Amino acid sequence: MTTSPRRYHITTFGCQMNKADSERMAGILENMGFEWSEEPENANLILYNTCTIRDNAEQKVYSYLGRQAKRKHEQPDLTLVVAGCVAQQEGEALLRRVPELDLVMGPQHANRLQDLLEQVFNGNQVVATEAVDIIEDITKPRRDSRVTAWVNVIYGCNERCTYCVVPNVRGVEQSRTPEAIRAEMEEVGRQGYKEITLLGQNIDAYGRDLPGITAEGRHQNTLTDLLYYVHDVPGIERIRFATSHPRYFTERLIRACAELPKVCEHFHIPFQSGDNDILKAMARGYTHEKYRRIIDTIRRYMPDASISADAIVGFPGETEEQFENTLRLVEEIGFDLLNTAAYSPRPGTPAALWENQLSEQVKSDRLQRLNHLVSIKAAQASQRYFGRIEEVLVEDQNAKDPTQVMGRTRGNRLTFFTGNIAELKGQVVKVKITEVRAFSLTGEPMEVHQPVPV
Repeated sequence: MTTSPRRYHITTFGCQMNKADSERMAGILENMGFEWSEEPENANLILYNTCTIRDNAEQKVYSYLGRQAKRKHEQPDLTLVVAGCVAQQEGEALLRRVPELDLVMGPQHANRLQDLLEQVFNGNQVVATEAVDIIEDITKPRRDSRVTAWVNVIYGCNERCTYCVVPNVRGVEQSRTPEAIRAEMEEVGRQGYKEITLLGQNIDAYGRDLPGITAEGRHQNTLTDLLYYVHDVPGIERIRFATSHPRYFTERLIRACAELPKVCEHFHIPFQSGDNDILKAMARGYTHEKYRRIIDTIRRYMPDASISADAIVGFPGETEEQFENTLRLVEEIGFDLLNTAAYSPRPGTPAALWENQLSEQVKSDRLQRLNHLVSIKAAQASQRYFGRIEEVLVEDQNAKDPTQVMGRTRGNRLTFFTGNIAELKGQVVKVKITEVRAFSLTGEPMEVHQPVPV
């Protein structure tokens, strides 16, 4: 590749794990001498980091690829890369569908991007989807934020939910060592970041694959132990984690979150369905009663904690009564935020082959009804903030109103208030809440909080 300067553009689809992978790959590209291009048309390396959880996200990738494949016939030095879950799922079949591609690479190969690109620049068309042990990444990510950062703690997934393609495309669970995680957090703290989100597909399964058993018979390294170990990292004021699985969420973990002042009072714990028979068909490994006990325990330790979750409607065979059990769970818990989706059959998953698929009309109707209830409950949950003083970590300017800045409360509520971003970015500001909406707040600044050295 001879064009100078070398510019890259990354488009990311899907979850926080994909966004974190994109940041790492951007860091590798910049170490290789590439510069970021805001516009893909000005880049000579295009990378799509893909998601296959929903069919619409997958189809959008092919639409984008079609435009770039046409461009490559006019610009032969254009390098096209597909990374992530679609790449892992399709492998060589992706090359047959889009022969203009140079590199197809699964999520486990994100750290190997430079080696793989060197093979491409030597004239090879490369597919990297084989299972590998994920090596510790020493590349500094190009982080999209200067205030908050993601830190991976566990890769892969050992669950076998019947609707989910993730274990097929992200591989088995591989936990990073506590020492490696802390070292990355210390580096992030030195760079001035104030908030860390620890990431994992099932983050509360962290440490199951690491050696060591305690005298009490539990794994020596758990998410609970990790939180205690990294809590005093200098410079970091807030710690979050996602995504949690109800199967592994323990009272010991909840108690640690209540005891550790840097850990935010926000929990993202997907329940997927409020019906036990559907949960069993999904192979989720818990009941709605167990899920309720988890939420009740959180609220016993932290009554004001914010709870968010994911839910799927229209799973194969779901009856109207079973769907209403999901509505009932949402009504009883009153989530601050609920990510909802209609079931989408994914290649290679058991549920995609079942004959009791529901019509798109039924799935769409149930999704609309659930979303309507979610908005009502979220608006009710927001009312508790009115008139209160909340600590808001300022992240950026309000794109719709340049006189305002935006940030999040400890409970993860997006909050807007008047201020100068140049002065306030990265600061914790006490804000009196004057306006509440279902998913965001507006307030008046009271004072700026300077962090106390740990």
